[in-house]
Amino acid sequence: MPLPTHPTAAAAISPPVQRLFEVSEAQLRGLSQLLIDCVDSGASVSFMHPLQPAKALAFWQGVAAGVARGERALLVIEDAEGIAGTVQLVLDQPENQPHRADLSKMLVHRRARRQGLGAALMRAAEAVAVECGKTLLVLDTASAEAERLYLRQGWVPCGTVPGYALLPHGGPCDTRFFYRLLGG
Repeated sequence: MPLPTHPTAAAAISPPVQRLFEVSEAQLRGLSQLLIDCVDSGASVSFMHPLQPAKALAFWQGVAAGVARGERALLVIEDAEGIAGTVQLVLDQPENQPHRADLSKMLVHRRARRQGLGAALMRAAEAVAVECGKTLLVLDTASAEAERLYLRQGWVPCGTVPGYALLPHGGPCDTRFFYRLLGG
């Protein structure tokens, strides 16, 4: 189902964001291709380069199982070539953190960057989080470009951990953490 977007110029031209409650085989393939593209382009998103298709598919199958159990919300945005972007909310948190969700795997294909898709995905994820009763979102990133997007969307940086992860082509990278308070 398409989610509401805010009336900005970028959102007006972006395709609608959809929340998936079930993930088809074709969508699993599209998500896998998106993940491979992002890792290939240097995104530090838990995988090393070269990311094999079978490994990417296994990851998305696990995500789909979490979606089916209600542990995750999976949002996608498509263009004429298929899935162009995605983001997840990890809704299943410890019992003392029912108000929180993790924003995870914010991915936009190289062909679709700088077209407002990232901002549309972020707004939709925040709307879904509110619908799910969440008042706090957290995320981490190793990308300066992503940091700029998060800051423009009102996220608050709260610290950097040096050498937190490895870049997909090798070498350590710092990771910056952000939070966003929702609903007031």
